[in-house]
Amino acid sequence: MPPDDSPMDNAPSTHSPEIILPLKRFMLIEACPPDWRRLDLYLFRDEEIVFYVGQSYVAFDRVWEHICNGFRWRSTVGRFILCNWPVSLKFTIELINSRSPRFASLNHDLNAAEQALIRQYSPCFNETLNSTPTPLPARYIPPNARLRCSRSLNRLVHEAERAVQADEKRLVLKELG
Repeated sequence: MPPDDSPMDNAPSTHSPEIILPLKRFMLIEACPPDWRRLDLYLFRDEEIVFYVGQSYVAFDRVWEHICNGFRWRSTVGRFILCNWPVSLKFTIELINSRSPRFASLNHDLNAAEQALIRQYSPCFNETLNSTPTPLPARYIPPNARLRCSRSLNRLVHEAERAVQADEKRLVLKELG
């Protein structure tokens, strides 16, 4: 398993200010690991653009809320993930600590850190504090589209699990071949 794809390799030490992992791996983690509870900022992104930046006292829990609320149209980014399923399994989730050195110049203020990330990335779905949101790339289905994925969270988690297993199998075959 490559280090950049493994939640264990990305598990924060007591000094790690962030976690970066694919959505498919995030979906296999049911409960927030204790060391992740201090991570209070989060990003949804692909390899090129950031879709959304947010803050929460426990970012892990808020990411799950977005995903679950996408079914009921209570979260635009959650709906976007579901509308783009299974492509969205390749999206990346970043969980960040506003107390990290990167935000020292902002006195580690959570609101200021979120605003700085929004200014830095101009996410597609952040409208507040974002004068120039990045247009959603045409390769993605907009969040106002009809859902084509299962409406069962358990099924989606199972699909994420199969995607992770397929990645691991490809890696083993590559190493052998």
